[in-house]
Amino acid sequence: MNWDNSARYAAWNGEISNRKAKEAVGRQIAEHVKDGAVLGVGSGSTAYLAITAIAERVRREKLRVSAVCTSSEVSLACAANGIPVTSLLQAQPDWYFDGADEVDPGHNLIKGRGGAMYMEKVMMSAAPKTYILVDHSKIVEKLGGKFPIPVEFSPVTLHVVERELVKIGAVDITLRMAVKKDGPVITENGNFILDVKFAEIRPTLETEIKTITGVIESGLFMGRAIEVILPEVVLPAE
Repeated sequence: MNWDNSARYAAWNGEISNRKAKEAVGRQIAEHVKDGAVLGVGSGSTAYLAITAIAERVRREKLRVSAVCTSSEVSLACAANGIPVTSLLQAQPDWYFDGADEVDPGHNLIKGRGGAMYMEKVMMSAAPKTYILVDHSKIVEKLGGKFPIPVEFSPVTLHVVERELVKIGAVDITLRMAVKKDGPVITENGNFILDVKFAEIRPTLETEIKTITGVIESGLFMGRAIEVILPEVVLPAE
């Protein structure tokens, strides 16, 4: 039995920059959807607009799809748009789509402003194909110029993690604080986030961060087989 509530809950209440470009890539990814598909769905404004485009096509063509979501935010967005939600325990995604904060020429990424990088990496490992949807403002020559690297960690290990990050080259470390709530941001895993700047983002840095005791995951995505989709353009990795 389905809920008969008529209200559609606001699944995204933040501002959306470069909205037209993001809507364009959302429509492009919607064309990849086939009847019966299980979709891995990332977090953030670009993913939200893609969900909206996918839902429009699902309703128009009466397609059957389901979604494996990386966050509660995305689960709400899918529910509000009539897309059934499942889990990794029940289904493997046919493919996964997500946005990114920065993309370099080798398709390395910084992600995690929404704090969902742990499940985003899990989903990327689970799905046989990953699409990263971005507008041109997210393309950079070198990672780290615009955004720090988010690092999710167990709260009790704060001082240990901070000390070890400095040892591997961190030059600025900020504990991410919540808005409209006192105290730090708390992830869906019950952890905290450090936003960390490095003077150099070397190829081994993702692994170096992950091996620090107390670190759950980082927003650095290096050397993954992904396809980057820009409005009307697909860029091959160098």
